[in-house]
Amino acid sequence: MKLWIKTFSETATRSHFTGRKACYFNSEQVSRGKSTVNAWRQKQWLSKKSAYQALLDSVTTDEDSTRFQIINEASKVRCRDQSPATLDAFKGKETTVQEEPQDLSTRQHLAQKEAEEPDKQGQITWDISNVAPKTENFEDLLEQTPCSASLQGFTRDSTSNSFSKDAGISPSISVKLPLASSSEPNENEALPNQPPSQQMRHDCHLLASTVSAEMARKRQLIWKLARQSEAHLDRLIVLGEQVTLLAEIYGIEGNIFRLKINEETPLKPRFEVPDVLTSKPSTVRLISCSGDTGSLILADGKGGLKCHITANPFKVDLVSEEEVVISINSLGQLYFEHLQILHKQRAAKENEEEASVDTSQQENQEDLGLWEEKFGKFVDIKANGPSSIGLDFSLHGFEHLYGIPQHAESHQLKNTGDEDAYRLYNLDVYGYQIYDKMGIYGSVPYLLAHKLGRTIGIFWLNASETLVEINTEPAVEYTLSQMGPVAAKQKVKSRTHVHWMSESGIIDVFLLTGPTPSDVFKQYSHLTGTQAMPPLFSLGYHQCRWNYEDEQDVKAVDAGFDEHDIPYDAMWLDIEHTEGKRYFTWDKKRFPNPKRMQELLRSKKRKLVVISDPHIKIDPDYSVYVKAKDQGFFVKNQEGEDFEGVCWPGLSSYLDFTNPKVREWYSSLFAFPVYQGSTDILFLWNDMNEPSVFRGPEQTMQKNAIHHGNWEHRELHNIYGFYHQMATAEGLIQRSKGKERPFVLTRSFFAGSQKYGAVWTGDNTAEWSYLKISIPMLLTLSITGISFCGADIGGFIGNPETELLVRWYQAGAYQPFFRGHATMNAKRREPWLFGKEHTRLIREAIRERYGLLPYWYSLFYHAHVASQPVMRPLWVEFPDELKTFDMEDEYMLGSALLVHPVTEPKATTVDVFLPGSNEVWYDYKTFAHWEGGCTVKIPVALDTVKNPEIQRSYIICPGTQQTCGRTETSPQIPVFQRGGSVVPIKTTVGKSTGWMTESSYGLRVALSTKGSSVGELYLDDGHSFQYLHQKQFLHRKFSFCSSVLINSSADQRGHYPSKCVVEQILVLGLRKEPSFVTTHSSDGKDQPVAFTYCAKTSSLSLEKLSLNIATDWEVRII
Repeated sequence: MKLWIKTFSETATRSHFTGRKACYFNSEQVSRGKSTVNAWRQKQWLSKKSAYQALLDSVTTDEDSTRFQIINEASKVRCRDQSPATLDAFKGKETTVQEEPQDLSTRQHLAQKEAEEPDKQGQITWDISNVAPKTENFEDLLEQTPCSASLQGFTRDSTSNSFSKDAGISPSISVKLPLASSSEPNENEALPNQPPSQQMRHDCHLLASTVSAEMARKRQLIWKLARQSEAHLDRLIVLGEQVTLLAEIYGIEGNIFRLKINEETPLKPRFEVPDVLTSKPSTVRLISCSGDTGSLILADGKGGLKCHITANPFKVDLVSEEEVVISINSLGQLYFEHLQILHKQRAAKENEEEASVDTSQQENQEDLGLWEEKFGKFVDIKANGPSSIGLDFSLHGFEHLYGIPQHAESHQLKNTGDEDAYRLYNLDVYGYQIYDKMGIYGSVPYLLAHKLGRTIGIFWLNASETLVEINTEPAVEYTLSQMGPVAAKQKVKSRTHVHWMSESGIIDVFLLTGPTPSDVFKQYSHLTGTQAMPPLFSLGYHQCRWNYEDEQDVKAVDAGFDEHDIPYDAMWLDIEHTEGKRYFTWDKKRFPNPKRMQELLRSKKRKLVVISDPHIKIDPDYSVYVKAKDQGFFVKNQEGEDFEGVCWPGLSSYLDFTNPKVREWYSSLFAFPVYQGSTDILFLWNDMNEPSVFRGPEQTMQKNAIHHGNWEHRELHNIYGFYHQMATAEGLIQRSKGKERPFVLTRSFFAGSQKYGAVWTGDNTAEWSYLKISIPMLLTLSITGISFCGADIGGFIGNPETELLVRWYQAGAYQPFFRGHATMNAKRREPWLFGKEHTRLIREAIRERYGLLPYWYSLFYHAHVASQPVMRPLWVEFPDELKTFDMEDEYMLGSALLVHPVTEPKATTVDVFLPGSNEVWYDYKTFAHWEGGCTVKIPVALDTVKNPEIQRSYIICPGTQQTCGRTETSPQIPVFQRGGSVVPIKTTVGKSTGWMTESSYGLRVALSTKGSSVGELYLDDGHSFQYLHQKQFLHRKFSFCSSVLINSSADQRGHYPSKCVVEQILVLGLRKEPSFVTTHSSDGKDQPVAFTYCAKTSSLSLEKLSLNIATDWEVRII
């Protein structure tokens, strides 16, 4: 559907995105970043409330769309002798700011100046304009242009009939005032501190200027100055330039609506984000229904969802079953700054007489940071002026919102109010502050809202810097005026307003209507893709450090894991493995024989992961640099030369991954003949790809750098790392001729990055608070499509105390990506360096991870094919339980396991909430069970526990060490299995995942309150694409009902030969000891089975079974 919108966009006025400062973001300087965001917020506060009117009598329809025009509602402002308070009516939403010391100083300076030079005292002129282009037909434009209030203070220059802004308020602004000849004042006549003459008031046509960031923040000071000057307002002439916007509404299969708003005929194309959507969405025709006068109703054909478009003021309501779910532009915050020709160029091109006026005006705009901004020594020149966009969404009945990573913040999004907005801007932030809304390494402009009975999502497809404001209006109940003895009560539902603002691009937003959390996950993945199916090794434990010194160091660390019986799958090498930070090379002294080193790892069925960053060292003897330069593959600066910035190698240029040819070339660098010293067990790690530019503005690339297609960096900043990971993953696929799955970890990411690999939370710190914040950070990533995510175990920066390190391993073992990592200045922290007892605790945590790999792998298959997150907040599994909506200290792994990490030092117990009044939960280690809907206190002390009674409880727990008929174990973090689930595990743990391919399986069957359970197992070769291309996989379903456990095929399309058997079965919640147990195979044979029953834990243990995992069979309990 297309909507034609005519509006007078702001050509040279308030911009959402001005006033930024050059910042280096790290733990010491993050406060500077916060002040940057505050400046931007002040710009947004100046935004008008728009008034659009749809011309529904011009509706036309065809097979695919419905079209009509929307024009700006006429507005004209005349005010006489208005006080500042009266002007609030024209300002829209305003906020009082406290006068700061520097403001007070400015005010005192002005007061003193006025006293000393009364003849130069100027009139305070109020400007409530949007724009200031050239035009002569002032009155016609005045009839149509929307307004919002700002203030300019001017003094008169009698020699030029112009007014200049007082230097005490902001940088100089000069505005020409055409004066009637009959009333032109004497050159020596001073403007008194009183209303000007009627003729002057009538003829002063204000060429609107703009408000600087400082002015925006200091409105209160300006009101005071205005009152001191006894300013009067008589008439305001507002100039505008007509701009037509084109809006399109689509219905998309799967209960998705899409709204696009762009200029109908922009000066040049505006950037639309490519490559994120997996394909062009399949649309469904929206049917026009009858509506009231001044409205249009569109239905999706099924009748369940309708789109109500109101003509005046322009608003869109998304309605489900007669209930408004989402309103668009209900607050009137639609905002669209159109592209412009530089006024100097326009004047020269049109050869107009008033060119000099426009030139001076353009200079003033540049002074205010609209066309040109300064970041220390950097200058950001906007070739076509400010181009920000914005739109508001009101979510009816919703108070709980989630998403828009990446922030070190709570899982539930907070009201922004007068505080910082959530910022989406990918930055290299070393030791980022926690509970902060500043953007860090990645951005996914997608949020979810949940309430009882419904979940929805908003996906804002824009790759430029973005701010998100959130304001919740809680539900209230009030008493109506009563006519009788009983007062009627009316309850007003809660409502949350979400205001999106982006620096550039177009408005392209998808509304995901759910109604369930699972539906929303599927709708989002339908647009951006599902999580890539990872190779099995990547779900094991990874050992990393900046940096392992040399080949001998790698060999010693590898041997240390074997010596201490700790499994691991991948050794990682940071930047020091290269020759002078030249990627795709090896340091000849430290790593003289990288293939031999890899063969050592291969012999133990392990892998190697190395780093490859996007910056390329400027070195005429470095072949990668020379070839990229010769082909013009680097990002350019404004002069058309290769962009140069400083990063790890020193002076570097940055590959332009937005160029498909660059990505294709970069992918070719991973071919074995090209990347000498690499083998097929080498995988990749993309770091510093925000991109990080040392000494750059906010330690990143200048926004006016030029990419492929002549797009400025500001348009696509947040998607740069997305393309880097894409090219790397494609390179690994190509080197195997399309046969093998890649593994690529990236620090920077965007919507859709899940298609290419894993993400981690960056440079965290070895403190308890960072362990705690990692949980909501990972939950947020998980529900926004990126299931393969994790945090550096122990904290990257600093030296964790031993207890913290142990607790972090215990938590990390139950999180998707499991890697230990540390900076070069941190002490060595391999798992066996902290004493015998702590080594044992870490070993048990890692071994528990490996024992659960069949469950992990099955969860990732579901994420890959069914879009369900691996790590889930409780509200996803229990959407009707209000208490779960803001919980972030515990979570679900799939639908079967509840995990509550220990995140406080010296904890001996933790309180665990077990949701679901009809649920039953089983302690994963002791098998004790609880009914749901309660909070239980669980012991978690790190003291050793020796209890013979627990032995049978650990029969099939591979993390347990059994000695002399006793079980020696220790309480770790609380883990509970949900009644009604079947969890597949491995009964033995090897040195790595490769050693466990043919080891036997165990099944943990936890009965529901109805005595039933269900679960699944997915199995393939763990490394190739044969599961996809040749359907070489097994997908088995386990169901327990009426005392019979059945193994059957969950997907008949898959076939994969496996000799693996189910060796052990544990049934929890069996209240009665059985008389006998038999197995029944597909060949009709029945076999009796020995069993052990524990009345205390109501558990039945079956051992020494030999049931082939790939065939159908039954276990009958009688």
